[in-house]
Amino acid sequence: MGPLAVGGVSEPELARPREQALGRKLFAWWVLVGTLILIGFLSAAAAEDDADRSDAVYQYQFGLGGLLVYALLIGIVLVIARGLDWRETFALKRPTSWKRAGGLTIGLLVAVFIVGAILEAIFHAGEEQGLDPAGWQPDRVGALILSFLAIAVAAPLAEELTFRGLGYYLLGQFGVWAAIVITGLTFALAHGLIVGIPVFFVIGAGLALLRYRTDSLYPPILVHMSFNGLQMVIGVFS
Repeated sequence: MGPLAVGGVSEPELARPREQALGRKLFAWWVLVGTLILIGFLSAAAAEDDADRSDAVYQYQFGLGGLLVYALLIGIVLVIARGLDWRETFALKRPTSWKRAGGLTIGLLVAVFIVGAILEAIFHAGEEQGLDPAGWQPDRVGALILSFLAIAVAAPLAEELTFRGLGYYLLGQFGVWAAIVITGLTFALAHGLIVGIPVFFVIGAGLALLRYRTDSLYPPILVHMSFNGLQMVIGVFS
């Protein structure tokens, strides 16, 4: 029996335009991610002469700039995803099981901190990034709040929509593990830190695995925000 036809058009012919559209969107995603990776490494190279940037989070331009950049990134991702079902593309839906999602979310958060601490002790990615707050400065709390919003809210939201959202969905045609590994690796490279690649890959791949196991982007967003926020709070008060 040959392929089914609808109105004289076979199923393969009906599927071809969708495959072509997804291919174009995947190409656009690769261009976006490639640009992020390039910017990440160029920024890291430019900051080599200013390795200690611990005062950056206490500067208004850092927080405001971060919020604007991540808002722009979200806008570009939404443009690429135009025409797709955003609920399915970004997995913006309740997890298949809240109880299971809660357990996996807590488990991943703990695992990320443990693995991150081990890899940090080996590779010292935090020192390379140089953004740990320089203690508590109460006279500059306004700038710190803006930086916190950029690092702990805007960045996780933008990165999850980019990598575990659109990227995971478009790469899913090559299999779940391809989507997990590729989004984990590109997420790591986009941070522009050579010694930080193992740390960020583990985090990125873990977040992608969490999306797969819960069929929702909400748990990865929560873990990402919690990790960034706790890291910043620890840096301020340690």
